[in-house]
Amino acid sequence: QVQLVESGGGLVQAGGSLRLSCAASGRTFSNYAMGWFRQAPGKEREFVAACSWSGGSTAYSDSVKGRFTISRDNAKNMVYLRMNSLKPEEAAVYYCAARGSIYLTIREREYDYWGQGTQVTVSS
Repeated sequence: QVQLVESGGGLVQAGGSLRLSCAASGRTFSNYAMGWFRQAPGKEREFVAACSWSGGSTAYSDSVKGRFTISRDNAKNMVYLRMNSLKPEEAAVYYCAARGSIYLTIREREYDYWGQGTQVTVSS
């Protein structure tokens, strides 16, 4: 089992920045690829970013590419999502997820563990 706890969400103005954090515990963190997803009210959960076990390989949705950065610190069992130039339509609950593989994936169904989410609100 892997437990994931997100933090860092909050209210930010459009164009602003936030850094989300996800603390992992339970198993060897470096055995897991990690991802971030988000779900806005009335919408399905969607992929945002993912990284491999080392953070050396990353993937982003087209909508966030160039503005968001995923990173991880295996010594601290942490994964981060730096979000710049936030837009009002990006307000959502952001979820951290862990995949029982060292290889990243953008497919939601391939993640094995999920956090409870952290709310991001972007005011216009």
